[in-house]
Amino acid sequence: MATRGPYAKGVAKREEILTKALEVIARQGYRKTSTRELASAVGLSEAGLLHYFGSKEKLLEAVLRARDEADVERLGDREDVVGKLVAIVRHNSDVPGLVQLYSTFSAEAGDPQHGAHEYFVERYQRLREGLADGIRARQSDGTISAAADPEKIATLLIALSDGLQIQSQFQPDAEPADVLNHLLALLRPV
Repeated sequence: MATRGPYAKGVAKREEILTKALEVIARQGYRKTSTRELASAVGLSEAGLLHYFGSKEKLLEAVLRARDEADVERLGDREDVVGKLVAIVRHNSDVPGLVQLYSTFSAEAGDPQHGAHEYFVERYQRLREGLADGIRARQSDGTISAAADPEKIATLLIALSDGLQIQSQFQPDAEPADVLNHLLALLRPV
């Protein structure tokens, strides 16, 4: 049953805000995008914009969640979780503003008092579990050495992908996905 009334309008406006925020931050970057500018782009005041999220932190967390959902939709039902990670890292080269938001916000959210701390705790846990399963699948099909510890490799892949994307902000011509693929090639059985 379709949602109607004021609630449906609020949900639609929230989605419009997130869509516009993804677009603007991807293009301009986290630091160059103000809540005033985002509010104006969707026909709201700053207070009106933040009403939908509660705070700037929660708005930015929602932007990152929307980015994650967009990645899942764009990649579809690919079973190779490790390949998905490489594809996401490759795509992120085209949206440096979102990489900047993620790297800045994730560092800030390391503080347990930060509003998005739990989002990152849950995100990293989910990624580690999914990647470890992906490593096991690749071990089963012989494309990753059985000697590799799936949980440790998953943790290393996350650290490598995040670190490479941070480095790409200082060396824009670098392609983090190529380095990730290089590591995966080194993990193949001899």
